[in-house]
Amino acid sequence: MRQQTFYEAYLDDFDKVIVYLSKNGYGGISNKFYLTNKYGQIIDLHIQTIETTQNNYNKFTLSLYEPLEIGVEYYVVHQHARSIVLQYSGIVKTQRFDEMFYYDGDDLGCVYHRDHTSFALWAPTAARVKVEICKNGVVKTLEMRRSNYGVFRLSVLENLENATYVYLVRVNGQWLQTIDPYACASVENNARSAVIDPDKIRIRDYPLTPMKHATDAIIYETSVRDFTMQKGIGVTKPGKYSGFVEENETTKELDTGFTYLKSLGITHVQLMPVLDFGSVNELYPLMHYNWGYDPVQYRCLEGSLCVEPTNPYGRIFEFSKLIEECHKNDIRVNLDIVFNHVYDKEDSFFEKTVPNYYFQMNANGDFSNGTYCGNDVDSTRKMSRKYMIDTCVWLVRTYHIDGLRFDLMGILDIDTLNQIYQACAAINPDFMVYGEGWDMPSFLDYRQRASIRNNAQMPRVAHFSDRFRDVIKGRTDVNEVNVKGYCTGAVYLIDIMKNCLCGSCNDIGVEKMFQHPRNAVNYVECHDNMTSWDKVKECCKEDDRDVRISRQKMMIAAVLMAQGIPFIHSGQEFARTKHGMNNTYEESDEINKIDYARRNRYQDIVDCTKALIKIRKAHPCLRYADAEEVAKNVSFDTIDQKVLLYKAKDDNEEIITIFNPTGETFHYDLSDAYQLLYHDGPAEDILIQYANITPYSTMIFLKKYV
Repeated sequence: MRQQTFYEAYLDDFDKVIVYLSKNGYGGISNKFYLTNKYGQIIDLHIQTIETTQNNYNKFTLSLYEPLEIGVEYYVVHQHARSIVLQYSGIVKTQRFDEMFYYDGDDLGCVYHRDHTSFALWAPTAARVKVEICKNGVVKTLEMRRSNYGVFRLSVLENLENATYVYLVRVNGQWLQTIDPYACASVENNARSAVIDPDKIRIRDYPLTPMKHATDAIIYETSVRDFTMQKGIGVTKPGKYSGFVEENETTKELDTGFTYLKSLGITHVQLMPVLDFGSVNELYPLMHYNWGYDPVQYRCLEGSLCVEPTNPYGRIFEFSKLIEECHKNDIRVNLDIVFNHVYDKEDSFFEKTVPNYYFQMNANGDFSNGTYCGNDVDSTRKMSRKYMIDTCVWLVRTYHIDGLRFDLMGILDIDTLNQIYQACAAINPDFMVYGEGWDMPSFLDYRQRASIRNNAQMPRVAHFSDRFRDVIKGRTDVNEVNVKGYCTGAVYLIDIMKNCLCGSCNDIGVEKMFQHPRNAVNYVECHDNMTSWDKVKECCKEDDRDVRISRQKMMIAAVLMAQGIPFIHSGQEFARTKHGMNNTYEESDEINKIDYARRNRYQDIVDCTKALIKIRKAHPCLRYADAEEVAKNVSFDTIDQKVLLYKAKDDNEEIITIFNPTGETFHYDLSDAYQLLYHDGPAEDILIQYANITPYSTMIFLKKYV
């Protein structure tokens, strides 16, 4: 409930005021209310209803017959002459408010020129806004002018490059200090926004292998920090943007860091959050560890991942170099973005500039908690949606990124995701948009959620397939760790396994989940939950190490051979372990770092992964984008309802992948001679008609049509 003090008042619509009076003051009784403002106006309020709440308050619903000027500071006065500021609340959620104050300009934030800098902040409910600028140790505070659509403006006629600034916003009766929502640079720990020259952000473009469809992508998820934090791997700037792409004689000799990443053959690296987050002190980054799913700023890069966190340009130039080096080596870069919630709602620039507007809220003033963070972002508001689209477009244009992975995408709405894709694809036709389509229990109507169940309304947006994950590997929840999947021995799932290998875009085995394979991101492991190796150790305790290795290879083969978009978590290819821990988002570098010594011990799985990647890239019949193509060209056969034969063909060839998750040996007549491409690893170039299918094995055959 809203009420926390004896007396509170909220403007919930253009003609409705809600007042809460505690029964501990005047018995919670007032027979009269009116408004006053700085102009000396007196505006009558009319009591419509009085209700008693459970918290010993009387709730008064008051009608308002005279129009208010939004942004003016009003006070509600009751019959005992006590006054309280009228807070702009539910009114910001009305369609009329959105239409009245929607601003479609592209000049919000600070726009730098050598001889002047313009500042613009959208804050329609604010009574006043000032900007505090610090340049060369000199601080000055300047009043901004309110203009159309609730945008406050100021132009400063001097060169402000490298100056820092904050806004001072007078809203709901108090002054609040905030950084700029549209800032693209800041000092350490998001204390102040910084003025930079955007023309200095220059990224050289390199030719990239063309993508015909999103299913051509092979995504490799990793963390900038994790990837190079191990000691002794030759990286001189561990855990930093520059360290991520650092190469020298040692990294080449040890095959570590970027040298190793290049060797895998993946097409896209997906970076866990690199946009500014709140849980790591940027000046003392080793004091805390966090994945970064606690966003503070959406255009500023995280300072704990750069060498010079106090230099606003430092993180920009370092990250720009990372993008350049990846592109130079034909690796596209996708960013993990967290629009669904913020680190601290009360301290966020969203809440400080336009309270309540950016967050899902019901008529009682309660905030939605589908994220379990207490502040679900409301993407249906026009300026909230604009902020997200503008930010994504800015990231594409500025840093030349190739895709966005949306955290808890089901908190956001369908229209926003579609518009983000359209806007970004207009700049980069190969742009990818995908994310977690879990149906979270937010206040957003389930029919509007960008969730898996609504994927038919998002034709170019992809979703992580939890069906694929659970059927191939087994259930992921910590309470179901012993539940197996097909590749871990639950052969009764063989028919649903067929559905997964089809990208779940047809009704084989079970009803379809996706309209097309391009909408399915196939994975068995990501940063969340146990690693697949740790999971297999729990659910297959009867297996020895060699069998678990075979199962690990089989799961990777399922990901890389299936129709859809394959996704690999870094270290999955060498049996990464987090020692059985389920969620290591703030554990330590020791738990989360990429262990190259372990990589060396499990080099066999790495070699298998590389071989599978090569096979996928070489054969288009494994990468269909449309359901119609899958229906026409993909089929299955089984042996004793235990072994699965997955067949994919086109006009030139046929690929047969055989999965045997049992301890039995089987034999199969292929009816013709096929080239053996893979048998738990790269195979010799031999022709086979009668396949000897060994226990716990994966085999891949190729037949070229004459």
